[in-house]
Amino acid sequence: MALHQSKPGRRDDVFDLYARDLSEQPLPKFRMPENSSLPDTVYNLIHDELLLDGNSRQNLATFCTTYVPPQAQQLMQDCVDKNMIDQDEYPQTAEIEHRCVHILADLWNAPDAKTTLGCSTTGSSEAAMLGGLALKWKWRKRKEAAGQPADKPNLICGPVQICWHKFARYFDVELRELPILDGELCMTAEQVAEAVDENTIGVVPTLGVTFTGVYEPVEALSKELDRIEAERGLDIPIHVDAASGGFIAPFLHEDVVWDFRLPRVKSINASGHKYGLSPLGVGWAIWREPEDLPEELIFNVDYLGGQVPTFALNFSRPAGEIVAQYYQFLRLGRKGYTDVQGACADTAQYLATELEKTGHFNMLYNGDGGLPAVCYSLKNSTDRGYTLYDVSERLRMRGWQIASYPLPANRHNLIVQRVMVRHGIGRDLMELLIEDMSRTIEFLDRNPMSNREAKASFHHGR
Repeated sequence: MALHQSKPGRRDDVFDLYARDLSEQPLPKFRMPENSSLPDTVYNLIHDELLLDGNSRQNLATFCTTYVPPQAQQLMQDCVDKNMIDQDEYPQTAEIEHRCVHILADLWNAPDAKTTLGCSTTGSSEAAMLGGLALKWKWRKRKEAAGQPADKPNLICGPVQICWHKFARYFDVELRELPILDGELCMTAEQVAEAVDENTIGVVPTLGVTFTGVYEPVEALSKELDRIEAERGLDIPIHVDAASGGFIAPFLHEDVVWDFRLPRVKSINASGHKYGLSPLGVGWAIWREPEDLPEELIFNVDYLGGQVPTFALNFSRPAGEIVAQYYQFLRLGRKGYTDVQGACADTAQYLATELEKTGHFNMLYNGDGGLPAVCYSLKNSTDRGYTLYDVSERLRMRGWQIASYPLPANRHNLIVQRVMVRHGIGRDLMELLIEDMSRTIEFLDRNPMSNREAKASFHHGR
């Protein structure tokens, strides 16, 4: 008997998918349907709705992996029924996670990569929160040991991703987000020196600022904190938010000292599903040495016949993304990652050069020395009768998704666009984007909006 409500005389093996009960009405949105339906019918109806989504390969706003090789997809399918937390039942999957941790510790120059503690997470945001929690607990233990109050912790950062605002609110920490100074694209060591005090649990530089793509100067910040410790007695650690740059700098910018080569860097987070080239959702948190992760944050849980040490915020989660990460490590190796990231960087610099040639843009960051990205503003924007928001909106007619937004505090009046160049975005796609960008500007120049409309576009962010 068919698992759906058949009409009299209808044969399920010959009837069209789009002439079934479920397809002859809007799909249920607030209540589960009473009857079952054939799987092909349900698949096609949901698949059709998903066609309304944008094409992820043309999403130039996202940092996340949008090209996944078929072998990695198959490994994820092989692991679709595996719960990552159940290490007793799936010991080899747990072993693969441990291998990834040690590989990353070695990549980021930990003193002893074989003994370094770390973990996978659902993404870099969770990994960042774990790094922040470790900073807070270590600071609190030092304050309590000294008989000092530990009720007003603060964290110093530049323009950060929203996860750090969440961390500060959820875990009761004052976030001192330093404004971007005129002529700068990130925080400076001088700003940090003025912001830290005895309640500072740590400083968080970003290796690849979300808004622009530049690296914040981790080595300069470390030296400034060394000076502050020598003069003021404040021993302030660093956690590096290397969400994207942690998989770029080791391959393209070996001369940039940002990782565990600096003793003051105690922990690093990164997104495997960004430039780590793993599918969505895996992140990594790595500590320099075991003592940098407070024992109180590690839970040993009796779970399905074994003891499971865990210090993640999530518990049950899929294993496939972690296995796919290991696949990429083995498949590409250091040379392969260098080739892939180098191709992305070359394409970003090509895009910057070609956009600059149009004469319509002020280039703020051209993809050299940081993430494979381009960040720019619109020349003479106040005289054009339209904004970058309108450029973004019209480009979507061709499928391009490009972020337009104001820079953070202190430079909030500057509207920019940012294009992320990821694996799978080649030179030909960028040439097509440049052509579409030129056509868009020509159209908007011929059809300017009224000043009132342009202001509305700016204020509402369209």
